Amino acid sequence: MNKLDGSHDFNHIKRVVGIAHLISSSITASPTTDGIPNTQKLDPTVVTLGAMLHDVGDRKYLEPEQDPTIQVRDLLLSFGADTDLAEKVQTICLGVSWNAEMKDPAHVVNLIAQYPELAVVQDADRLDAIGAVGIGRVFTYGGAKTTRDMHASVEMMDWKLFALEKTMKTEPGRKMAREATKRMQIFRDWWAEEVDVEEVGASVLERAVDVESSTDIIEGDTTE
Repeated sequence: MNKLDGSHDFNHIKRVVGIAHLISSSITASPTTDGIPNTQKLDPTVVTLGAMLHDVGDRKYLEPEQDPTIQVRDLLLSFGADTDLAEKVQTICLGVSWNAEMKDPAHVVNLIAQYPELAVVQDADRLDAIGAVGIGRVFTYGGAKTTRDMHASVEMMDWKLFALEKTMKTEPGRKMAREATKRMQIFRDWWAEEVDVEEVGASVLERAVDVESSTDIIEGDTTE
């Protein structure tokens, strides 16, 4: 994790593990919670490992020679995990991606039916992408890994982060996402209000340029 920027650092991992724990605890306390098949129990070890390792193999940070489809599995096997656990956690980590789900949502539905822990880990990761923390992370990533300015980061909030609430799979996740989205909307309104002054500044500068141009013309006429 020390090679990643502040938007995907170990603090992000700790938050995702913590959120996943809160979601799974809520589901365990209410067995009829939507989003998780009632016939399947959540494995806390799989939830914790999935949350902890979900960014291993993230394509945004991969080296060309690295294979994201086996990194988590191989890491767990190297620490003595059994093959079944290692492959299950690997499958869950590969299923967390928002981009992958947008390309093939049916695949994620099928994965969650087989591995209900994925719903928990996925919600936890997406919850850390919204709210106050999500705002901080989108600016951090934009500054560290791209050339986009602050306006472009806010535009990313508009088309992606505000849409994450609708992708939550668990009832606890949906409740937390509603609150986090409200907080982002408050920020978004403040942002629109504060950056509006840029138009005032642009107008002032434009007039200054016009005045300077007029002065040059007048001085040129005088010298003739």
